[in-house]
Amino acid sequence: MSTATTASVSTHILDTSVGRPAGAVTISLSARSGTGEDWKALGGSATDADGRCKDLPALPEGTTHVRLDFETEAYFLAKNNQQAEAQQDAPANRDSGATGAFFPEVAITFAVTPGEHYHVPLLLNPFGYSVYRGS
Repeated sequence: MSTATTASVSTHILDTSVGRPAGAVTISLSARSGTGEDWKALGGSATDADGRCKDLPALPEGTTHVRLDFETEAYFLAKNNQQAEAQQDAPANRDSGATGAFFPEVAITFAVTPGEHYHVPLLLNPFGYSVYRGS
């Protein structure tokens, strides 16, 4: 819920390597009230089976910047393990290193204006990602 003094944030993740939502990705939310101020961890959540995170914490009054931290390594490890079980001869980690994720985490920082809602989707694959302001 947004009011005239706060902004609100939502997100979802699409795994573009398979064209499906990325479920069970842990997301942490932090905020600050001005450039140069310290980040305050507000909590987090995880994406559901549709890749959506519907219960991120509310932003405090005076928030000017938000940071979403997506923990992608565990998602790719689980995905690689599932693929390896399905195709026993296929290498589980290909060229992505021992972790199975070239980007083990993705941090997105953006500015907010009070009273606005910010939907920030993450398009993710093992070797890249893209983010944008959605609606």
